[in-house]
Amino acid sequence: MRRSGELARPTFASAAPSAAPVAPRTDWQTLSRLFPYLWHYKWRAIAALVFMVGAKTANVGVPLLLKRLVDAMDLKPGAVQAVLVVPLALLIAYGLLRLSTSLFTELRELVFAKATEGAARTISLEVFRHLHSLSLRFHLERQTGGMSRDIERGSRGVHSLISYTLYSIIPTVIEVSMVLTVLAVKFDIWFVWITAIALVLYVSFTVTVTEWRTQFRREMNELDSRANSRAIDSLLNYETVKYFNNEDFEARRYDENLKRYRLAALKSQRTLSLLNAGQQTIIAVGLVVMLWRATVGVVDGRMTLGDLVMVNAYMIQLYIPLGFLGVLYREIKQSLTDLDRMFRLMEKEREIADVPGAQPIRIDATPELRFDDVSFSYEAARPILHHISFVIPPGKTVAVVGPSGAGKSTLSRLLYRFYDVGTPGGPAGAGGRITIAGQDIRQVTQASVRQAIGIVPQDTVLFNDTIEYNIAYG
Repeated sequence: MRRSGELARPTFASAAPSAAPVAPRTDWQTLSRLFPYLWHYKWRAIAALVFMVGAKTANVGVPLLLKRLVDAMDLKPGAVQAVLVVPLALLIAYGLLRLSTSLFTELRELVFAKATEGAARTISLEVFRHLHSLSLRFHLERQTGGMSRDIERGSRGVHSLISYTLYSIIPTVIEVSMVLTVLAVKFDIWFVWITAIALVLYVSFTVTVTEWRTQFRREMNELDSRANSRAIDSLLNYETVKYFNNEDFEARRYDENLKRYRLAALKSQRTLSLLNAGQQTIIAVGLVVMLWRATVGVVDGRMTLGDLVMVNAYMIQLYIPLGFLGVLYREIKQSLTDLDRMFRLMEKEREIADVPGAQPIRIDATPELRFDDVSFSYEAARPILHHISFVIPPGKTVAVVGPSGAGKSTLSRLLYRFYDVGTPGGPAGAGGRITIAGQDIRQVTQASVRQAIGIVPQDTVLFNDTIEYNIAYG
């Protein structure tokens, strides 16, 4: 073995300078990022939309039948009416419409469930694959607990976003449009204006307050991830904690994060109470004004008792889903925030990537391993390897001996391309090169290099699975 240069003690104390914080993307940008995953199931989405319209059409028809039923029972003195037959037929029709609403709703959920689960599965798999493609530096610098929580919330956010938009927001918009059309056709324009103004005030108030509240929710998420990372980091270093008898110290640090989270949660709850109070005030005022105008119409003879019942039924039918609008909007905003965090993980650039057109490495019968003038540092200010050169001929055994931290593991990390030779931010090619069978390992695919090498790690690392699985893993 030929050897020149020297090995310096490595350090992992600090990494490359952290990038400036990236501003969250807009909600529309996040939605546009999600849309391609759903477009794969476009026919299911169209079918779900058809069932949704059918469900809302049946639902809007219920108060109309209720009006006719009340009018049929409101007999004038001396009127001759098929008292039994007409109400019975209307009752049956009323029941069928109710059944149709439920049936169309269940069909919609049944049809689109595959799209929801498929999109969530595809995104989760892409994130998982991408994280495995990132460099070792990324995983050493990143807090695993916080990252796992981001992935978990992002995957859940796919389900929540689709559920709240397709099953709540869009159906409510369709129903509001249908109800306003019915009110415009059957009554004077004031009924439409009163309803529209109440809805605009309600939605504007809800969106404004919820947007203001989002900052508190985002703060809660950050503190939640931090507390989770603290707990996992402490438990992963169980032995170290025990060695230094620091259980109480770790508990205090964890409790500090929990206290911050509690304060953020209380602040969020107070603003939620303000939101709910304002919403209920707008609903109450709008409902009273509508019923007052309908009552005046009944007294004047312009409207029937059935019309009054129908107006009341429509208002209740509209305000019940709107009563959850604040929660829905908040959850949608939260889901978008969670998705944004997960998508940003997917967009982390690979520090170590295959060059364009890279081919698998070709191993001949007598492969030779060569380190040619290799220099490396984990950061610019702390060089680790200085112009290292050696050759391992085919069939030979070579031992690299040195004290702990001298750079022995760094050699294997470079060989496996966990890092590339050189200095972060330094000129390309300044760190020498590593070749196997005469091929620079930076010019071939990483997967083929790792496939060609066998290793027995110095650390005993086991997966949380069976002994058979761990033995067979390699």
